[in-house]
Formats: sequence, structure tokens, C-alpha cells
Amino acid sequence: MLASTLMLIALLCAGVFIPVPYSEMSPGPTVNTLGEHDGEPVLQISGRKTYATSGNLNMTTVRVTSADYKMNLVTAVYGWLAHDNKIVPHETLYPDGKTEEESTQENAEEFSQSQESAKVAALKELDIPVRTWVIVSTVVKDSPAEGKLHAGDVIKAVDGKAVKEPADVAELVTEHKPGEDVVFTIVPAKEQAAAEKKQRTATKTEDVTITTAASDDDGEKRAIVGISAGTDHTFPFTIDIKLADVGGPSAGLMFALGIYDKLTPGSLTGGAFVAGTGTIDDDGKVGPIGGIEMKTVGARERGAQYFLTPADNCASAAKDTPAGLTLVKVGTMEDALGALKDIRSGDTADLPTCAKG
Repeated sequence: MLASTLMLIALLCAGVFIPVPYSEMSPGPTVNTLGEHDGEPVLQISGRKTYATSGNLNMTTVRVTSADYKMNLVTAVYGWLAHDNKIVPHETLYPDGKTEEESTQENAEEFSQSQESAKVAALKELDIPVRTWVIVSTVVKDSPAEGKLHAGDVIKAVDGKAVKEPADVAELVTEHKPGEDVVFTIVPAKEQAAAEKKQRTATKTEDVTITTAASDDDGEKRAIVGISAGTDHTFPFTIDIKLADVGGPSAGLMFALGIYDKLTPGSLTGGAFVAGTGTIDDDGKVGPIGGIEMKTVGARERGAQYFLTPADNCASAAKDTPAGLTLVKVGTMEDALGALKDIRSGDTADLPTCAKG
């Protein structure tokens, strides 16, 4: 009996003090994109007529443990047994040994990009013109482009050939051999920002010559300059999204729907409580996200009746749907608008719902 007791004590100590390589996900807060957060409207639109809204279009979130959190075996086992929590390998949330700071920065960048895409998708759906630019998104440290190109510079041409899409930049650069010069025609970021502030088109351009370097790919080396290209937009009026302490791209769909609702007469929801998730691109395509099971639980706890679910997440979400919550399958913003039309009319018999895979 003494030996068994000592063994039990040893096992308990091991469970408490020995760390295991896991992290925890749990339901996070949800926020109505049509309402207020911390005392101010989530969506603020000026320079364009807006309309009263009703009901809920809630974006949803997931709480995760920090990168430096050391989970013990007891906590892991409890999490595996808890219905509303999920224990996942640490590298699932923090791949390649990312630090908390690196992960937070990446999530902030994705959140910012999702807001831009949400605005573009909503305005395109309303046939409101949006001007799009190809820009320098990031500059790699110690690369040939460092100090010559800067984040936010508008790329007008490469070697005199017009740039229309971000992919054009890499294609034109790789026409060179490593060590050759490539000429970027740009509008400097400061000039572009000043022009946008005055609501005019920037006309001042500069030619920047950069000597390419060799990529570190296996096999044949490509010519590179050390930048990534992205897009930026000029909107015909101001749309601000006021929501702090949230990261990642998964709120894109719900932001787009909230913007659309505020810019159109009537109510998209008809007063219903609709929540959802999903990335969105400039053309309104809805993409999958992580932590879907946590998000449906959080939404239902707040009172959601319907949950707009990315098509690629449907099978996972349907495995354990919270009672009283209808999962609505969407692949595009147009799908979401069609589903909301059925919801507000009360004609939900033919809603495209998620089925178990």
C-alpha cells in the first residue's frame, strides 16, 4: 500500500510539473458588427448615406493559450475531457517556433488585410467603384530592396512594363538572371498617402534600380529583390472598423455583410441573431478558418440562431453542432446574402445547411 501511495504521488507530481507540448483553444467573445464595442460603433461610415439596421451579424473568435504557456499533463487531460475546449499540438498554433510577438504581429496584419478585403467585397457587391493598386507589402531585411523600396510604395511598372496584379511583379523580376539590374517605377508611399488624403491621383513617380540576388531555392536559382507585393485600395468614402484586441483573417465575411447592411435600406437579418465566420477575398469568395467548433459554441452561448459557415468547414462544424443553432453553408458573399434573404423572410426550409461528412 505504501508503494502504491508513493507511486500515485509520483504520478500526480509528474502530471502537475512535467510540461507537455500542447496548447488549448476555447470559445472567445463574439461581437455584433452592426452594434457597438467598448462604447463606439464597430463600423463607422462617413461620406455616404447609411441606413438603420437591426438584429445581429456577429463575428466570432477563439481564445488560445500564449506561445510561452507551459501546459502540464493534468491540464491537457482536463481539456481533452472538457466539451467546449480543444487541446491541440503547440505547433498547430505556433508553427516554426514562432514567438508570441511574431504571432501577434502576423495576426494583426491578417486582420488588417481582412478588413480591406471586406470593404472591397461589400462595395463590389453594391457596384460601387473601388480603385486598386499594387504595392510593396513587405521588404525583407538585408535584401537588395532594403532601403530602396518601402512598404506602401505603389508599383506602377517593372522595366517599363505595367503592373496590374501582385503576381506580375515576381514574373517580371524572374525574367532576369541573378546579378542583373531591374528597374521599378513607383509612387513613393508618402506621395501616395498625401494624394489619398487630398482625394487626388498621385502623379509623381520615381525609377528605382535594384541589382537582383539569387534565391535560396534548391536547384536552379531565381532572381529576387526581396519584397512581397500586395494590393491597396482607394475607397470613394471612409469606412472605419473599430475593433481592438482581435487578430487573424476570419472576421472578413461578417465585416463585409455588416458594411453591406449599413449601406442598404432595410435589415439583412430581419431582426434575427446571425453569427458566422470566414475569410473573404476582394471578389467575395469565402475561405475556411480554424477553430470552427469553438466559434459555434461561443455563438450559441450568446444566443445565435444561425451560423454562416464556410463550405470547407461545414463537415467539421456539423460533427458537434450546438443545440438550437443552424449551420448555413456559404462559399461566397452572394451565398450569404441569399441565405440572409431566406432567414429574414422566414422561408428557411431550403437553406443550404451543413451536413456531417
